[in-house]
Amino acid sequence: MNVRSFQLSDYKPLTELLEEVLTTECYEQTMEAFARQLSWDSDLVLVAVKDSEIVGMIIGTIDNNKGYYYRIAVSPEHQRSGVGKGLVTALRQRFVQRNVSKILITADEHNEPVLPLYESMGFATSDFFRAFQKLSIVTG
Repeated sequence: MNVRSFQLSDYKPLTELLEEVLTTECYEQTMEAFARQLSWDSDLVLVAVKDSEIVGMIIGTIDNNKGYYYRIAVSPEHQRSGVGKGLVTALRQRFVQRNVSKILITADEHNEPVLPLYESMGFATSDFFRAFQKLSIVTG
């Protein structure tokens, strides 16, 4: 398995993976965040490739010197095979290279099922950033 930065040629297989793995609501939110993150910093969108097929992806972001794991998705036939851990580890390396002060996991209602993955990698409940509202909405 190879973990690398997202490339434009990954768009179609990546969106197909997300459609397969995520609920409709989660897919729509993820695609918004995906587009936003690509415009800000595409090096924090990683894909896992196995036998020339995209089998997983992770979106991260940095805000106020904190690194956030936003969304992770792994194809059903590759879950529980180390793909998720590989993606988390690779993104963590990017955060460390950029000297973030703290790494947090966005724990919205869609990420609840994957929190045990992060816990198995040594993250504590205090590392979960519970955001149950859309961060892109501006009020006022």
